Amino acid sequence: MKKEITISEAQEQVDHWIKTVGVRYFNELTNMTILMEEVGELARIMARTYGEQSFKDSDKGKDLGDEMADILWVLMCLANQTGVDLTEALRKNLEKKNIRDIDRHKNNEKLK
Repeated sequence: MKKEITISEAQEQVDHWIKTVGVRYFNELTNMTILMEEVGELARIMARTYGEQSFKDSDKGKDLGDEMADILWVLMCLANQTGVDLTEALRKNLEKKNIRDIDRHKNNEKLK
């Protein structure tokens, strides 16, 4: 696998893996639930690494990047299942934020 990968290429690779190794996609509701589970695992590591909670033995050795990648994986599964092109969706989202929030954060007294 090459070092850099586009979002579109990643979506294609996830789709290929699911259809060959994974047999088929879980249904959308199952994948949505798995996504929440993966976000919870990331939250657990964040709370222990950057927050005030202490690590349990079962938390030690968890990789922050791997947990984030698990989230991306399941998100790409959902995108593939529902026909969402994440590259285009992200482009549109960035455009929206650049228009809507052009001065919002600059004018936020809480951020100064």
